[in-house]
Formats: sequence, structure tokens, C-alpha cells
Amino acid sequence: MSSSAEENLTRIYTINLGKAQLTPRYRRTDRVINMIREFAKKHMKSGEVKLDQELNRHVWQKGKAHPPRKLRVRMMKDEDGIVIVSPYEEAVRKEDVKSTAKAEDVESKPTDEPLPETEKAQKEEPEDQQEIKEKGPTKTKKGKKKSEAKTKKGRKTKK
Repeated sequence: MSSSAEENLTRIYTINLGKAQLTPRYRRTDRVINMIREFAKKHMKSGEVKLDQELNRHVWQKGKAHPPRKLRVRMMKDEDGIVIVSPYEEAVRKEDVKSTAKAEDVESKPTDEPLPETEKAQKEEPEDQQEIKEKGPTKTKKGKKKSEAKTKKGRKTKK
């Protein structure tokens, strides 16, 4: 390969990190980071690998004991031979967010049509439900108000 072809070489990989589950729980995420570095060195044929901050956050998101089992990453090799590993979903999400935002704008525009009479009636509360709310506390089976029954429930009284 010529040197011009190696400038800005970009590849997308899915890295299987399942073997990290064989290590003790308190070292798993550290092992995943090392596995990503090893994978990048092997596949991009470079000695120097740098991980993107977003990728690091994604790996550490669930803590030290529960790293992800698979990662989709983008590896870019620049002119100096340094490989930068970043998450691949980042570019895909931006495109999806733009397309879904446009679709939501079209769907979410409110209509100025008046509601039919049946829908208006359903939104209003029936009169008997309004009266129940206005009455206040109701009585229990023993004849005491609910609020009194709750306060005296735990105490024994002598009569």
C-alpha cells in the first residue's frame, strides 16, 4: 500500500467482548478497555491506539463489573499511524434524530378543528362524581370518620 492510501483509513467493526466475563467482576471493564486496544492494534496494524471519550463513557456506563458484551466502533488511522477508536452509533444517531425530528414536527402540529359534542361530554366529569369530591371524609363501617380511624388504629383505648 502507498502512504497516501494509509492516510485517514477508516473502518467499522463489531468487537465481541464476551471473554471479559471470564475475568473477576472487579476487573471486567478494565479488561474490556485492554481488549479494545488489542483489537485495534491487530486489525489496524498500528502500535499507538487512542480511545475516544464517548467510547470510554459508553464502556463505563454500567460500572466496573458490568461492561457491554459487544461494541460497534469506528477506527480511524491518521497520517502519523495513530488509531482513534470511537463509537459508531454516534453518526447513525445524528441522522436518525434529524429524520425522526422532521417526522414528529409534521405529526405533532395541532389541528384547530372543534371537538364533537360526545368528546366534550366525556372530558367533563359526571355531576355525581363532583358531589362525592365535595362531601369530604366518609364514614367507615364502625361509624368513625376515616381520618379518625387512621389515627386511633394503632392505639388501644380503655372504655
